[in-house]
Amino acid sequence: MLMRTDPFREMDRIVQQLSGASGTWSKPSVMPMDAYRDGDEYVIAFDLPGVSAEAIDIDVERNMLTVKAERRPVAKADSVKMELSERPLGVFSRQIMLADTLDTERIQADYDAGVLTLRIPIAERAKPRKVSIGAGSGRKQISG
Repeated sequence: MLMRTDPFREMDRIVQQLSGASGTWSKPSVMPMDAYRDGDEYVIAFDLPGVSAEAIDIDVERNMLTVKAERRPVAKADSVKMELSERPLGVFSRQIMLADTLDTERIQADYDAGVLTLRIPIAERAKPRKVSIGAGSGRKQISG
């Protein structure tokens, strides 16, 4: 049996009972994430341990990216009595406003080892390019 020493455990249990929380379904915490640029794309990684790939939903509406995931309790027999429950259960959700310079039509998603990784390419129209200028009889390209 797993035991821990926590002087506030009994107080937490009482607060959960008074607030109507069953102890099995706790209010989900924030979905931790990292976001960074890697060359011509942005990468966003969400920590979702214990969530099956089928329980993850990714939507993009205009420039709003929404990631929802649900972690359910482990199926258990009626005779099993939960002794300790610290892992948050329920629906997790995170919304991120994406810049107009990103190509939301080509987002790639991968889920491995409890980490959801989204790769969002930078739109072609937002990448640096050469601009031609007409000058007299010829054209010359300069960096833009």
